[in-house]
Amino acid sequence: MRPLLLILAFVFPATTLGASCGGNFGQFLNTIRQEAHDLGYSSILVNEFFDAAQQDPKVLKADRSQGIFQKDFITFSQILISEHRLKDAKKNAAKYASIFKRINDKFGVPPGVLLAFWGFETDFGANQGNFNTLNSLITLAHDCRRPDLFRPQIFAALELFKRGEFDPVLTTGAWAGEIGMIQILPGDIIESGTDGDGDGRVDLQNSALDALMTGGHVLKRLGWQVNEPWLQEIELPKSFDWAMTGLNKAYPVSLWKVLGVTARNGALFDDASQASVLLPVGHKGPAFLAYPNFNVYFEWNQSLVYVTTAAYFATILGGEPTYEVGTPDKGLNALQMQDIQTNLARRGHNMGKIDGILGSKTRAAVQAEQQRLGFPADAWPTPELLRRLSR
Repeated sequence: MRPLLLILAFVFPATTLGASCGGNFGQFLNTIRQEAHDLGYSSILVNEFFDAAQQDPKVLKADRSQGIFQKDFITFSQILISEHRLKDAKKNAAKYASIFKRINDKFGVPPGVLLAFWGFETDFGANQGNFNTLNSLITLAHDCRRPDLFRPQIFAALELFKRGEFDPVLTTGAWAGEIGMIQILPGDIIESGTDGDGDGRVDLQNSALDALMTGGHVLKRLGWQVNEPWLQEIELPKSFDWAMTGLNKAYPVSLWKVLGVTARNGALFDDASQASVLLPVGHKGPAFLAYPNFNVYFEWNQSLVYVTTAAYFATILGGEPTYEVGTPDKGLNALQMQDIQTNLARRGHNMGKIDGILGSKTRAAVQAEQQRLGFPADAWPTPELLRRLSR
C-alpha cells in the first residue's frame, strides 16, 4: 500500500524546492550538503547526518510498484477493510477511548477517522516499515518524479536530527520516508508533532498517544472542520442526472434533497453544506455524498480509491452500515485503463500520466465522453465505452 504523502508546511528557502534532480548521485548529495551549510547547519552536524547516506534501489522499486491503486473501490475496500482490522479497530477504540476524546475535544476529529488511517497505514503500529528514512528521502529527491515533495523533507529530517529527534542511521519507516504509527513525513512532525502521553517528547513510533494526538493535529492543520461530516452513503432516484456527479461538482445539500437524494441511514446533513455525489464504480454501485471534510483526505493521500476507502471505513467505525454493493457494470483492467486514457488524451483531454489508474482527470474525461456519446455520465469507464472510443 502506498504510504501517506502529506502536503508540507515546514517551508525551506525556494532554492531547495526548485533545485535539480537526477544526474550523478554523489554530485547530487554534495549539492544537498552544500544547501544544508547554506541553511546555517554546522559542518560537524552536516557530516554526521549525511556520511552514511546512500541511494536505495528498493525504494524506487516500491515507488514504481503501486498496482493496488489500479483496483476498483469495491475490490480495494474489501481487501483493506478485513475482519481483523475491524476487530482491532474496535479493540483500540475502547483501549484508547480517553485519548480519542481528547483529540475530538481539541481538534474535532472523530475516533473512526484516525482509527482508519492507523489501521491502513501500519495495522495499528505493528508494521511501520524497515526502510532507512534518510536513504528513502534522498533517493526520492534524487529521482525526478516528485523531487519537490521529497527534497525539503531531507532538511526537515536534518532539523529533527539537530533537535535529537532523528537518527540518520537507525530511523526507519515506510519506503516514501514516512515515520511512525500513522506514517507522516519529517516536515509534518515539525509542524504537528504533539506530545500525547505527557512525557515531554514526541515518539510516533512507540507511543500510540503521541501518534494519535499528532494525527489529529495534522488533520486539523490540513483544514478539518469540527463537527462536520465527511462521507455518507446515499440513495439516488432513477431519474437522477448522472452528469451532476463527481467531486469537481459541489452543490448545497438543500438542492440534493430537492433532487430526491436521501441518506441510506438517517438524514442528510446541514442544508447549508456544499457536497458532491460520488459514484466510485458507476451509477449501478454504491453512492456517497462527499462533504468538505472529504477533501482533507486528499491532503493526506492523493489516491481516490484509498481516500474513499479510508473515509468509508471511518463511517463504519462510527456506526454506519456496510455499503450496498449493487450491480456495477464491469470495469476495466489496468491495460484497458491505459488504453482508454490514451484514447482520451488523443481526443484532447488533459490526462497527465498514462498510468492505468482511475484518478480525477480520467474520471472527468470519461464523464465528458459519456455525455457526448449518450452514455450514463457517471464517470465509470466500461469496456463498451472503450470500444466506442477506439473506433
